[in-house]
Amino acid sequence: MNFGLSEEQEMIVKTVRDFVETEIYPHENEVERTGIVPSEIGDEIRRKCIELGFYACNFPEEIGGAGLDHLTFTLVERELGRGSMGLTVFFGRPSGILMACEGEQRERYLLPAVRGERVDALAITEPDAGSDMRGMKCAARQDGDDFVLNGTKHFISHADVADFVIVFAATGEEETHRGVKKKITAFLVDRGTPGFEILKGYDSVSHRGYHNSILNFTDCRLPKSQVLGEVHRGFDLANQWLYGTRLTVAATCVGRARRVFDLALPYAAERKQFGKPIGANQGVSFKLADMITEIDAADLLTLSAAWKLDAGIPANREIASAKLYASEMLARVTDEAIQIFGGMGLMDDLPLARFWRDARVERIWDGTSEIQRHIISRDLLRPFGA
Repeated sequence: MNFGLSEEQEMIVKTVRDFVETEIYPHENEVERTGIVPSEIGDEIRRKCIELGFYACNFPEEIGGAGLDHLTFTLVERELGRGSMGLTVFFGRPSGILMACEGEQRERYLLPAVRGERVDALAITEPDAGSDMRGMKCAARQDGDDFVLNGTKHFISHADVADFVIVFAATGEEETHRGVKKKITAFLVDRGTPGFEILKGYDSVSHRGYHNSILNFTDCRLPKSQVLGEVHRGFDLANQWLYGTRLTVAATCVGRARRVFDLALPYAAERKQFGKPIGANQGVSFKLADMITEIDAADLLTLSAAWKLDAGIPANREIASAKLYASEMLARVTDEAIQIFGGMGLMDDLPLARFWRDARVERIWDGTSEIQRHIISRDLLRPFGA
């Protein structure tokens, strides 16, 4: 078992970390204060990312991406996790699901997204359908050669800066062993399409500057050419591509936890109380020991899952385990870091309170901790017929 990185991977990690420290860190406090990323800053981050050759690094080289394997791309996401999501979103990683584009869709959506000319957003979640994707109410009925889309999506990340949205909608019903379920179809919907409205979303305590939006569809007419993949096969399409987002969450949690630890460790060594560094006390030193153990464990779990994907080994359970453990680990590590800093840990002078707040959403989006436990336990019990 070789746990080392190749020379190329080491170079990529250093390059991305340097980028985050020089291009992302300087803007974080202002984004945190205002909740806004000025368009000129976002455009500059995107431009520099393209110049570095990292834009759409999760896409194959033959269509203009960097062609990184799962493991190397996970390392990139880990380093991006150190920075504010409101800013790192411009370090473009288009939705992998766009690889399902065919024919003219490739020229209108896939290739411009890979080149950084068009930005996509993914719209699945609804007010009454979060974890239960097939319970969605947003529906598209067929009318001749068109589909007419009606309904609402919410919690749609960065739709406010997107040029088009990949929307999942119910297009029928089918009988399953668990009862009647919705048939789902994915659509490509351009900003400005009649009947499509993008509204400001909710103010969140987590990831300020990384906005969510509410999408309303009112008799939004879409030609059949806007179907992504096959009609009624959107659920399968989502399952094929979206598992990778859970691995991304795990990786970014590890990166953020390491940044938090890098603040807590020297503070514990330098801060003195009662004539000695607070790190000399077991009450603090044992916290550090537990923190780094959990961070390393989450890191190895995440990279192991990515390695399995590259090896062609089914890794659904391992990815769920990585997402579950890394997201819950981040909550514990940020909380302990604040405890080590004491009252200062909650002040705006330090980023710890931000990391603490940001950590909370990681256990919810891209599949709650409960859903991850369901995936893991189902995988374990399936061979026994349970």
